Amino acid sequence: MALETPNHTQTVAGWAAYNSSGKIAPYIFKRRENGMNDVTIEVMYCGICHTDLHYIKNDWGITMYPVVPGHEITGVITKVGSNVKNFKVGDKVGVGCLAASCLECEFCKNSQENYCDQIQFTYNGIFWDGSITYGGYSKMIVADHRYVVHVPDNLPLDAAAPLLCAGITVFSPMKDSQLLNSPGKKVGIVGLGGLGHVAVKMAKAFGHHVTVISTSPSKEKEARERLGADGFIVSSNAEQMQRGKRTLDVILDTVSAEHSLGSILELLKVNGTLVVVGAPDRPIELPSFPLIFGKRIVKGSMTGSMKDTQEMMDVCGKHNITSDVEIIKPDQINEALDRLARNDVRYRFVIDIAGTGRSKL
Repeated sequence: MALETPNHTQTVAGWAAYNSSGKIAPYIFKRRENGMNDVTIEVMYCGICHTDLHYIKNDWGITMYPVVPGHEITGVITKVGSNVKNFKVGDKVGVGCLAASCLECEFCKNSQENYCDQIQFTYNGIFWDGSITYGGYSKMIVADHRYVVHVPDNLPLDAAAPLLCAGITVFSPMKDSQLLNSPGKKVGIVGLGGLGHVAVKMAKAFGHHVTVISTSPSKEKEARERLGADGFIVSSNAEQMQRGKRTLDVILDTVSAEHSLGSILELLKVNGTLVVVGAPDRPIELPSFPLIFGKRIVKGSMTGSMKDTQEMMDVCGKHNITSDVEIIKPDQINEALDRLARNDVRYRFVIDIAGTGRSKL
């Protein structure tokens, strides 16, 4: 493991956390030369994910400082390697959570490389050459083309950036639950944040009846009028939760804070499925009775494969689905992180890395 290798000759300006204080500061580092399987991307925008906050503060005890966060990256290709046939200079592209995998295991060979046990992430990972990966809080990035996707021409690069993490994180379990082409299901979305608001948009676009489950009564108007939700349940309201029992086919739980799944499970029909995509830093409480008496399933889902990520981007292009974003400048990153920790964002901060303002692409 090394910060850099002799092949890292390109000097890049970025922003990094140097310790667990939670603060980001300018950072100059080097990226590898563009290899035969690589594309070099001028980073235009990068979303701020809640995962970034966990890594910056070392909440999970695995951060390798200095860490350059960012895995919701959109930009324009400036160079392509000799083996790259599906991208060209000038293409609008995105880079999400994945930087490398083994390419040989059953998961890699079946387009499930996100479950490869040697998966390496876009930042705080170890690349094939042994170097530590640095993310999208930077002016440019070099990525293996197998972990890059096209961004549809009709999607603006700023509002499309969060789709590379938030979008695929909710799209993948929807596809796995056969929600893409079987309209008319009753779908619940727990949490109306960066993931939840995109999940509502997708589920509505796929023709489902969507109910938002939230601790915040103040979000009902936004959920119904702006995002198109059909129902809204305040999870702390016992009467509303009682009325909602056994009404939902599938629930996506997007909440990253500690909470119990017991009362949420009761909202599922018999044989219903609850998919956990949020990542609380403490164990989730999972009572057995709602599982047993409802023959219900609880499972997890982690981002998505590159094939699914490209499909998700194409579907978002077809339905004109983007994230609701607040654009910030790099010198506002720390302020944005503080607000994110307080859930004070509607619904995703996106850094204007290139300094061009709102996207015209």
